[in-house]
Order: sequence, then structure tokens, then C-alpha cells
Amino acid sequence: MNYETIIGLEVHAELSTKTKAFCSCKNEFGGEVNTNCCPICMGYPGALPVLNKKVVEYAVRAGLALNCHISLFSKTDRKNYFYPDLPKAYQISQFDLPLCRDGRIKIEIDGQDKHIGITRIHIEEDAGKLLHGTESEDYSLVDFNRSGVPLIEIVSEPDLRSPLEARLYLEKLKGILEYLEISDCKMQEGSLRCDANISIRPVGQKSFGIKTEIKNMNSMKALQRALEYEEERHRRILSQGGTIIQETRRWDEAKGITVSMRTKEQADDYRNFPEPDLVPIVLDKEWIESIRKDLPELPDDKRKRFVKEFGIPEYDASILTLTKELSNFFEECAKGHKNPKAVSNWVMGEVLRIMKEEDIELKDLNIKPQSLGRLIDLVDEGVLSSTGAKQVFEEMYKTGEEPEVLVDRLGLKQISDEDAIAELVKKVVDENQKTVEDYKRGKTNALGYLVGQCMKASKGKANPQLINKMLRDLLS
Repeated sequence: MNYETIIGLEVHAELSTKTKAFCSCKNEFGGEVNTNCCPICMGYPGALPVLNKKVVEYAVRAGLALNCHISLFSKTDRKNYFYPDLPKAYQISQFDLPLCRDGRIKIEIDGQDKHIGITRIHIEEDAGKLLHGTESEDYSLVDFNRSGVPLIEIVSEPDLRSPLEARLYLEKLKGILEYLEISDCKMQEGSLRCDANISIRPVGQKSFGIKTEIKNMNSMKALQRALEYEEERHRRILSQGGTIIQETRRWDEAKGITVSMRTKEQADDYRNFPEPDLVPIVLDKEWIESIRKDLPELPDDKRKRFVKEFGIPEYDASILTLTKELSNFFEECAKGHKNPKAVSNWVMGEVLRIMKEEDIELKDLNIKPQSLGRLIDLVDEGVLSSTGAKQVFEEMYKTGEEPEVLVDRLGLKQISDEDAIAELVKKVVDENQKTVEDYKRGKTNALGYLVGQCMKASKGKANPQLINKMLRDLLS
């Protein structure tokens, strides 16, 4: 039987406000345990919350960027449940009147645009963090620094039809939030977290199948792998005549499997009721419009502009606009440069390569965009070979020195003197007569070998374009 996969995502993004959602404690990652907390975020009796206006503004920015309807009237609610790191035994969230609703986000799959609906965006506070002892240490401690940190929860419609679509959606969403500068979206630090609901049904069936929820995946790769595993697990159970159990599972990265946490045969009853210590959230249209006018250029618009302004392919533009940091780096390097495509190739190639190999962020690259632009100029002007340029690039990352300085220090200035290269070419031809005969008999790849021998003899300094031309002229 053919099955269709149904996926919906619930994404939590920590907002990058200076203070927490309902108190004046600092909102920062990595502080010493229990130093950024107060009676309000620790849930002391009688401590009254006050809503941070910046939290509402950031949520509205997200809603506008994601094509949502912004509610002029909404409220906060108490979501009641006990958990050791939630000191009040309830969470301030939004239940039936969210701040933003009925939005959409566009992804591209197999060359086609697809719109994914967004059910709602609401604001809420984060819980604290449990710190567990080792297997031989029977204790758990609580760090309340994260308690009260502002979140937005972005709930998609069940419009995703494959694990790949889910990953593309989350990547697109992450990029938009970063461009808005309302969240740093560092999944490794927990500031962007994703829960996924997945079910399958026979193709053509209207009703949904039994779903399972996968909690707290902390990378794009983990999201896709976990959903692929669950998709296959559901298919296997149904094909063997079994029944899917509605449950919550977690992803075990080391084993590459999902593991059951608890069954969930009926909806949780959080006994939501309006938060009595906070007034409703009432917005006016003028304030919303002022936020709309202040929205930055978003990834889709920037991608189109890069194609038009710099003449680079659509594929290049889509890679270069994945993050705001990367797009800004490329634009600073390419602006006014005579060869934007070469800039694109270097950023997508060497820049992304070294970031991956060294596991660093762009701000840690130690190479200014203008410096990379000058390095590319040296290649275009024939001063430096492409091989030499890569060597210079590595040294630029290690030392922070400018390309011109390194070319001189490393002795990598390219030989473009025609007489010197002609002598080199003649010597290589004389020493490789068998390869020359192969070339004359039609073995065109023999020319590449001769070029390589010339480059080797010049220790990589000779101009390869001149070598290629002179070899062809000599052997024709």
C-alpha cells in the first residue's frame, strides 16, 4: 500500500531581548548558574510579573515577516503543569487568543514553490534547566537563569509531506528569524528548538493517521534523520498489520533511532485560564504599521536582488542568503568588484569550507570581505595563481595579514613573463616526447599532463593560462 506522510512542526525560538519576559533579569546564555534570576522568575509567592514590551514587538516582527494576521487584542494565560524546573508549577503562555495567526512561509522543493501554513505564533516564557549528576551521583540541581526567558512558539499547519520538506521549512524559518535579528537561533545552545508531529495515511485518505511527537531536536540534520526513522517505523508497523500508538518520543543521535518517552492517548489538560496578574495585550494599527515599515530585507527579496544586481546564478544566491551574516559578507566583498561570480565561488567554496573544517562562525574567520576581494583581484590580474591564492587564503585565516603582504612573504607572485614561460614550456616538451605524441594522436588529456609538468617545474608560480596557450601553439 502507498502511504502519504503528514508532518507539522512546533518551533520554539528564544528572543534576543536584553531582559526576560516578565522581569528585569538579564537575558543571556552562559552566565554563572542562578545569577540571572529574581523572585519573579523563581516563582516566589506574591511576586508580580510585568510584560516586556520588546517581547511583543519581536513577536509582531516575526508575525509580519511570516505573513500572519496580527491580533489587536490578545491575552496571556496560565498553562498549569508540574515540572521540577518550572518553579511556579505553571507557565505564562497564550492559549486561545495568540498574538499572531494564519500565516504562511514559502519553501522550494524540486524546483517548485510550496506554501506551508502557519497556524499561530504566541509568546511564552521558558523554564529553567535541570543539571543531573553522573550515574554514580544521585542528584539533580536546578539553574533558574533560563526561567522566564522569552520565547515565541511558531506552530505550522500539517502541510509538510516529507522529512526533507520539514528540514527546508525549518532552515527557511531560521533564516527569517536571524534576518529579523530577534533571535540568534543557535540550536546548539537551545535558543531554537523543534518538536515534530508525524503520521502516515493511505494515499487518498482524508483523515489523518495516528501521530507521534518527537521532542527537542537540536540540529537540522537531527530533525530530518529523526523524521525519516519515524516515517519508516510507521510504514513497517502498518505493513505488518500493527497499530501505531500515539506517544512522545525522543531522538537518540548516537544510535540513530527514536526512543519512546511516554504514551499520549489523549490531549493534555493544562487547565489554561487567563493570567490574572497581567492585563490583556491591546495593540493599535499605527504601532503595527511602524514595525512593518522597519522590517529588514528578508532572504527571498535579498536572493532576487543578488541575482539582478550581481548577475550570479539563482543557486549561488540561495546559498549566499541562507544566513544574514553570510549574505552581508558576500555583499561587502562583491560591491564594486568587477567579478562578482568569482566572489560567489570563493565565498561558497573556500569560506564555507574553512568554517566547516574549523567549526567556526563567520565572525571568527579573521578575514575581512575587502581583503578577500583584493585576493580575488590578484588572481584576476594574473599576479597570483588559483593554487597560490588558496595558500594565501589559508595564511590570511591564520595570521590576519593582507593578501599583498602574504604574496611577497611567501614568494607566490605568479610568473607571467612570456620569454621565461616559453623557455619552460620548450623544456617540458623536450622531456616528454611520448606524451607529446599521444596528444598529437588525439589524446587531448595529454595536454593537461604537460600543463601540470610545467606548473610543477615552476613550483606553481607560472601563469597556467599562458602555459596552456603556448603548449597549444607549439604542438599545433
